[in-house]
Amino acid sequence: LQMLEQQVVGGEQAKNKDLKEKHKRRKKYADERRMQLVAALQKSNEDSSDWVLLNVYDSIQEEVRAKSKLLEKMQKKLRAAETEIKDLQSEFELEKIDYLGTIRRLERDLMLFQQLLDRVQSLVRRDCNYSNLDKIKRECVWDEEAACWKIPEPVIQKTSLP
Repeated sequence: LQMLEQQVVGGEQAKNKDLKEKHKRRKKYADERRMQLVAALQKSNEDSSDWVLLNVYDSIQEEVRAKSKLLEKMQKKLRAAETEIKDLQSEFELEKIDYLGTIRRLERDLMLFQQLLDRVQSLVRRDCNYSNLDKIKRECVWDEEAACWKIPEPVIQKTSLP
């Protein structure tokens, strides 16, 4: 159980550098795309509003054509943004499914180790402090710096009768 706890932190493998790098790359990519979308929307808003306000049209047909082109351009940008949003949502959905699979696997492992502990507890000597698992759990302390549990040393208490 202690080995499992050392290997897993926060729902993911603590020592798996590839997994950490993968999450960093995904987060960086999502942040970059978000910034690009924000910049593109700001630019398009500035460009289109200035362009429409500054033009003086000779006829109504010319104004309609110009505004139709602008509308088509904005619709293309809207479709591109919607596609990007769907892509990001599907990527996050896949990541969510991956996390849920990891959580289920960890829960199964935890149940296995709990059942093993329940079976092994009866084999531990009664005069050992490890015979009472609840007491051991209360005495354990989490060490933030070492990222591990500090578990009390096993002690056998010898009692002699007078």
